[in-house]
Amino acid sequence: MKKLSARRRHPLAAVVVLFIALAACAGLYTAFAPADKAVAEETAQTLTIEEGKKLYAVGCASCHGTGGQGTTDGPPLTGVGAAAVDFQVGTGRMPAQQPGAQVPKKKVIYSQAEIDQLAAYISSLGAGPEIPTENEYNPAGADIAEGGELFRTNCAQCHNFTGKGGALSEGKYAPDLEGVDPKHIYEAMQTGPQNMPSFPDTTLSEENKKDIIAYLEAVNSDDTVEPGGLSLGGLGPVSEGLFGWVFGLGALIAVAVWVAARTAKAKKS
Repeated sequence: MKKLSARRRHPLAAVVVLFIALAACAGLYTAFAPADKAVAEETAQTLTIEEGKKLYAVGCASCHGTGGQGTTDGPPLTGVGAAAVDFQVGTGRMPAQQPGAQVPKKKVIYSQAEIDQLAAYISSLGAGPEIPTENEYNPAGADIAEGGELFRTNCAQCHNFTGKGGALSEGKYAPDLEGVDPKHIYEAMQTGPQNMPSFPDTTLSEENKKDIIAYLEAVNSDDTVEPGGLSLGGLGPVSEGLFGWVFGLGALIAVAVWVAARTAKAKKS
């Protein structure tokens, strides 16, 4: 009697086995991939901080101390946050060339990658304001009129009502805000650099800051119409008053001299 032939496998058996194998792989990936990704991100952040520490030791430690504790030549940096570093170094104010009443804006000497590394290191010394995302400082759709009201209330006494800047006491000054990167304006409001007070979200919300940035961009735009005519640089009543005093009074004196000369001539004739 012939032996019974081996039972033939069902045509879908191989598909079922493959499906089970794929499901098992997917489960393993789900279990281990997030952990691997977190470890990779942590390693990358550690390397960024280490590179920032090296840059700090060369360009910053002589004034701010080896651990950011500050010296007689520079304030402590513990807790200032990444946003303060991005603003100060990203505008060329730091490293400072020399001590003075105020550190001016100058050419930036670090790349953005190096600035990010410095910011990561300083941020590791103590929590502080983070570098804002583009969505936070992009003024698209902001309320320009509201920004003007906020700016005139909180900023115009130093920066002038159109952001042209102005003199302060003891050699200090409020810088001109025309052409300043929106990110740096936002960071300045967050961190309060040098003589400027800080405006955290509890004082000026993210939307408020966007409105102010939108106002500054609009009022200093080449497309902005000057309904009053010549703006004299938009420097406000001091320059306009001086112009009126010098040229207006000069014109009145010239007219008075002309009238007196004509009168004297008429009397002689």
